[in-house]
Amino acid sequence: MLPYVYRVTKYDPADRDQRGSYIGTEPAVSDHGPVEAAYLEAVIAFADESGVGELAVREPHLAGFGHFGVEPPVDGSGVAGLFPDGLAGFHDGAQVPITVAAEIVRAMLREDGAWCRLEAEGVMTVHVGWDQYLYIGSNRHCTAAVARSRALGLFPERLDASPYDFAPDDPAYVQRPADADFWARLNWVVSAHRATFLEETSTANASRWRRLTRDNIETVRSRLAPRAQLAVWPDLLTDVDTAVAALPDEGLVEIVWEDESGQITSAVADETQFAAVESQLAAASAAAVLPMHADARQPLFTAVLPDSDGVLRARWQTEPTPSDRGWAFLKTLRRGQVVSGTVASIADFGVTFVDIGGFTAMINIPQLSWRPVDHPSDVVSVGQEITAEVLDVDMIWERVPLSLRALQEDPWPQVARRIGQVVTGPVTKIAPIGVFVRIEDRKDGFEGLVPTGELGGSPKGVIEVGDTLRVKIIDVDPVRRRIALSQKQVGR
Repeated sequence: MLPYVYRVTKYDPADRDQRGSYIGTEPAVSDHGPVEAAYLEAVIAFADESGVGELAVREPHLAGFGHFGVEPPVDGSGVAGLFPDGLAGFHDGAQVPITVAAEIVRAMLREDGAWCRLEAEGVMTVHVGWDQYLYIGSNRHCTAAVARSRALGLFPERLDASPYDFAPDDPAYVQRPADADFWARLNWVVSAHRATFLEETSTANASRWRRLTRDNIETVRSRLAPRAQLAVWPDLLTDVDTAVAALPDEGLVEIVWEDESGQITSAVADETQFAAVESQLAAASAAAVLPMHADARQPLFTAVLPDSDGVLRARWQTEPTPSDRGWAFLKTLRRGQVVSGTVASIADFGVTFVDIGGFTAMINIPQLSWRPVDHPSDVVSVGQEITAEVLDVDMIWERVPLSLRALQEDPWPQVARRIGQVVTGPVTKIAPIGVFVRIEDRKDGFEGLVPTGELGGSPKGVIEVGDTLRVKIIDVDPVRRRIALSQKQVGR
């Protein structure tokens, strides 16, 4: 927050009532003439005294719902002609000379289709509010600029802060950046689903859409506007009739469609416009209907583009999806961390799924115990509270494998000390290479192999599962988890 903030207006403070409301005769709209020119000259005066030659566009907005780039430009925007590449240049972080910044202020004073904050970080801010209220902040007192504003017929008043200072929607929310992990996951999604489509929003209320395939994803990435918000959606429906059937009885929706040439267009419409939309969709090759309410508008995942140095400087936040919340949670985990959770389910193929604070992690059978496990239900049950160690954090696949056994004492060193002992145990399995014998008197006891050449036979002549054999432990490999037994060497 800058130490010196001024509200610069055409409204005489003497013409305010006890509540501070203006009761004078100045209109709350721009005169497009000398008063407007005075506002712009005041901005330039403050910039000059603050030592600022450029300001950055922050959080740009366009009025209404328009489109740009591969789609028709937004009509009537007062900033379109201020950038060499049109509205595509009106993006967060765009640096403009103070003369252009003044013209942006003019467009905002006229409420001419655009709004943004103008800032030189830590040095100067310019915010335009409703009804011709201008807020200028500086790291200097700017006495000359204040005097110049008064001489121009304006009324600068000192404030503690601008009411338009940026404040995040959720200060605790960690915004997902479109970093290497994001693009690796997006590549995987596109490969798995053959195609998805990408919503790019570099100016609030103005989006453009691209179909992503394995062949074009890098090209699309290279053409994205700086600091754009990105949303990844499932592919459009090629059955356009099904898409049309998703139109609600009433309310605002966004309709996205692709024509035969591959151009993707979108429009926001309500029930009074649905008939016109349906006629447009008649020639579409694919389409989708998206809700406008944030709670119902759920892309697969979202992100915001960082700058070229990898730093995420854009301050706006995307509406978090379940995948984004999962990503944010994964960022808090690290390999070797001990976490607690609840067994949520056990899959038929043996994987145990564990809820660790709203994110589902997994435990494969070998990680349940050091001892043999036939089925996870022998060790854990649904609803059971457990504590486990994080084996890895995969940000691309968004997976977290856990281990219960990592927190248990490894019994294999104890088993290795039993080399030379003679034990009696049941035959648990017969294989072409020999038989397996359990050497511990417990259901999950360790088993060792008696190779065929080390068998001494059975009183019945044939060894069967369930027979009891006396065997000698002749070797233990703690690394490969193998125990070698011999029936012939029992007496040695």
